Amino acid sequence: MTLQSTLRPLRGVARRLRENWKLSTGLVLLIGLILLALLSPLISAAVGQGTDPVAIAAYQKWLRPSPDHWFGTDQFGRDLFAMTIGALRVSLEVGAIAGVLSTVVGVIMAFVAGYKGGAVDGTLSTITDMVLVVPSFPLLIALSAYTKNVGIVELGLMLAAFSWPFAARTIRSQVLSLRARPYVELAKVSKLRDLEIIAYELLPNMLPYIGVGFASSALGAIFALVGLEVIGLGPGETIDLGKIIFSAIGTGAMTLGAWPMFVAPIFLLTLLFAALNLINIGLEEVYNPRLRGVAGA
Repeated sequence: MTLQSTLRPLRGVARRLRENWKLSTGLVLLIGLILLALLSPLISAAVGQGTDPVAIAAYQKWLRPSPDHWFGTDQFGRDLFAMTIGALRVSLEVGAIAGVLSTVVGVIMAFVAGYKGGAVDGTLSTITDMVLVVPSFPLLIALSAYTKNVGIVELGLMLAAFSWPFAARTIRSQVLSLRARPYVELAKVSKLRDLEIIAYELLPNMLPYIGVGFASSALGAIFALVGLEVIGLGPGETIDLGKIIFSAIGTGAMTLGAWPMFVAPIFLLTLLFAALNLINIGLEEVYNPRLRGVAGA
């Protein structure tokens, strides 16, 4: 097994990326949002000019949007622009943690079930289906009583516990298809171990589907957190996009002229939703021949 053969699927991903505008646009939007979130400490320092712009009473309350405060200030005198960019970073961090954890669990479950088959597949598939049909949002509401002072990592763990089954089912179906391919049979004849076959033969060909599973899990976690925040059940110490929306609704920010407090987080969430869905649609069109023929991708 050579490095060149292992990297061949990655070269195919790069080629497809150049050919599919939906995938390219989604990645550009997502990278832009990630860069904006990563730059949030610098943006906060530039806005504050030596002071913390999101500290309580940093400025006057309910200032209108102006060159000094692009989004104005909230009911506590905090700069809304700096606070919104910081909240975007928190939302993306929670989504990334939940997405990575759920994808890792889903990939392990899917590869073991799909490759082994038989009783192992039946048992793991039953567990996946049981978790999949559980109504996760009511459980998250019930668990929210214990999440008032948790950190971002703990919050990501809680959200990941309910988001891994989708990735597991998506990837398992592809593993079942790939394990019967001639190159996998050849690897078995060559006396490669199961772990080597999975790592060198199956995993590189599964990267697009793993990407779809990660994007779906991360997006689901972000919007689940927003849903908890909007109804007032999110973590008390975490300022994410959902908490800003909840605060805007509770204070009547729109009537006070602080419309960016409501519009800005919704706009960022819409961009994030559009980016991840364009990536999902692009990957489906690239790696699903039937969709490729219909969409002309």
